[in-house]
Amino acid sequence: MNISREWLQTYFDKPLPEAQTLADALTFHAFEIDGIDPVKSHGDHGAGAGDDWVLDVKVTPNRGHDCLSHRGIAKEISAILDVPMKADPLRQEVALEPKTEDLQVKIEDAKHCPRFSACRIKGLTVGPSPEWLRKRLDVIGQRSINNVVDATNYVMFDLGQPLHAFDADKLVNSKQKTENGKYQLNVRGAKAGEKMVGLDDKEYELTDSMLVIADSSGAAVSIAGVKGGKPTGVDENTTDIILEAANWEGTMIRKTSQALKLKTDASERFQQVISPELTAYGLSAAAQLIADVAGGDIAGYVDEYPGREDGQREVYVSVQKINAVLGTSLKPEAIADVFRRLDLPCDEVTPDSFSVRVPLERLDLQIPEDLIEEVGRIVGYDSVPAMELPKFGKEPDINGVFLAAERKREELVAEGYSEVFTSVFADEGERAVLNKVDSTRPYLRANLVDGLKEALVRNEHNKDLLGLKEVRLFEIGMAWKGGTEVLMLGTADADGVREVPLEEAKADAYDALPVSTTEKYRPFSKYPFIVRDIALWVPSGEDSEEVLKVIRSHAGELLVRSEKFDEYKNEKTGKTSYAFRLVFQSFDRTLTDEEANVRMESVYQAAKKEGWEVR
Repeated sequence: MNISREWLQTYFDKPLPEAQTLADALTFHAFEIDGIDPVKSHGDHGAGAGDDWVLDVKVTPNRGHDCLSHRGIAKEISAILDVPMKADPLRQEVALEPKTEDLQVKIEDAKHCPRFSACRIKGLTVGPSPEWLRKRLDVIGQRSINNVVDATNYVMFDLGQPLHAFDADKLVNSKQKTENGKYQLNVRGAKAGEKMVGLDDKEYELTDSMLVIADSSGAAVSIAGVKGGKPTGVDENTTDIILEAANWEGTMIRKTSQALKLKTDASERFQQVISPELTAYGLSAAAQLIADVAGGDIAGYVDEYPGREDGQREVYVSVQKINAVLGTSLKPEAIADVFRRLDLPCDEVTPDSFSVRVPLERLDLQIPEDLIEEVGRIVGYDSVPAMELPKFGKEPDINGVFLAAERKREELVAEGYSEVFTSVFADEGERAVLNKVDSTRPYLRANLVDGLKEALVRNEHNKDLLGLKEVRLFEIGMAWKGGTEVLMLGTADADGVREVPLEEAKADAYDALPVSTTEKYRPFSKYPFIVRDIALWVPSGEDSEEVLKVIRSHAGELLVRSEKFDEYKNEKTGKTSYAFRLVFQSFDRTLTDEEANVRMESVYQAAKKEGWEVR
């Protein structure tokens, strides 16, 4: 969230430190800072608008309840730097008075709408916002719209409570109101296929898992917690508004936002879950601000709060537990001072324990460990002494099956085998799969052999490229046979494919496996290779390695593998035939046959110069 330093300053009498110092304080005690940017006011604000610094604060999800606002960040700064706030709007008494009889609110789903507060403001004038208000929004990247909408946005970014203003005269068709002549807002479930045009001029098709606010005619005028409707939006002709501050269940808002692919500042706050108590503070502040910047009279409030909980939540924690978890030796007075800085009222239940009364906005404080975290971060984790971890009282248990698998894996890899993972599904078997992955392999495999055979065939054609005499594969995996699961070890090589239960894989045939001839690792190319064979008649006694040296020197840089794979001596002529396999490959492109042919022609010409006959 973008946080303005000058906006934060309005919460303090004492001058705040520079932006970098604020960023460091938040980083080491609360939240990461993604950026610190100087902002020069622009637009038509005129001279004297001033400059500012904006901190991009990465508020963590567990603190979205209270810190997606300037007030919330100011509260953090106050606690971290131990600088008192001159006033906290959420610690003031607020009453939604007077009540109005002109507006009725009906909530059909109290589970997803715990509270709905609203007020009517009459006789206002919609127009440009005053300079200070436009500057506040401009600095944090918000476009000024008009004084009414700007006021609702300001309060949201100031206190964290989203609000929405309806043009009261557009809430009903013509002069139609309710039967008793009152405005009416109903919170109801959306109908599948129901459509609404949003303030962004886009049409949204709703589902029955969403909530809407509807007027007395039944028409949806807002997608609950996400976006207001265009037909009831505030414009320059508006003189009478219904101002709404509701509380919505976070999961429902998140799913609605995702389904509509519509993310707004309001939906971001609701899906993080905010306190229903906040609606009264947000509505009261916004109503008064609108009256100040747009004129008009506050005709009265309505407050439907079926989800109200009695009493203030308390969390108990002991000094002993705090020190045990943090590894500190903090005194009770030091802990009490941390709670004071955090504005967490507490009582000493005993000289060694506290009862903390949780403020309305701190929904994250539920258990003693939450309070311990608060103490740790304010004191500073850098001040927590390093302690050596206690030694284990016994040797750690070793999983025998895991150990056996790892040992066999290391042995086989060292002996030149490559591990494969074949499908656990098979055409036949003892155990059918209830939810089939595909229709062709409806059983769990009863052995590893079938899969290893397929893998061996598929990898045979790569042995030339890899410089292998043969392909050797192994697999360690489950097979389902005999009414039980068995962990099997299987291998595949030139001698065949075989398997045994892993627990039986000891000093038998597996210990006699041939040793790998691999000398070092070489990177491989992702591009296809081309294989060419060449056979030459050479004079008897000519060494094959000397012949191969000539071939390699004329095959070019694209030759990646070369080896003799056949030798035949003609007793009549006294000549020897050597057959060589050459593998060409590029690391940056797919080779063409023509490129391979050119290099083979060079080899042929070199062979002829040596007096060798190409077969």
